[in-house]
Amino acid sequence: MKNNKGFTLIELIMVTIILGILAAVAVPRYMGAVSNAEAAAEAATVAALQSAVENYATQAFLEDGRYEYPDNPFDYIEVDGYDDDEATPNKDGEWAISGESGRVLVSHQRRDDNVYSWSYDSSDLTDLDGDDRGANVGLAPENPNSANLAYSVTNAVRTTDTGSGTGF
Repeated sequence: MKNNKGFTLIELIMVTIILGILAAVAVPRYMGAVSNAEAAAEAATVAALQSAVENYATQAFLEDGRYEYPDNPFDYIEVDGYDDDEATPNKDGEWAISGESGRVLVSHQRRDDNVYSWSYDSSDLTDLDGDDRGANVGLAPENPNSANLAYSVTNAVRTTDTGSGTGF
């Protein structure tokens, strides 16, 4: 009596093909889920920055009778990965702020090495007497003066694409 324990070559090839097909379907879905999760986390952080800036402006109005925005929105909220020594993010998950006083870019580097940016302007862009607000993070000015009607807004715009990162 012959005892054939084991797999044939055809069986092993079929299992390898099935695993390859499953990997070809699963990996892109996983990478898409990671990218969507990072975008959602960025959106939550930007919303928190916007809220902190508006709270600052409201508090300034209550104390001084004038709305104004802070120079750096990161001073009023703690954000994981924010480095105030860097003008541009240079590692995964890092946030940075760059630019002149007033109009700046808030930037974040994702795991795939792409850098996304949002505009922020703390200078007075309004016509109203008690309103010295600029443009909140990723938003246009609320009460723009005539010179700022064509204000350009950067909202989650990919500013750097290195193309070399794998995300891992």
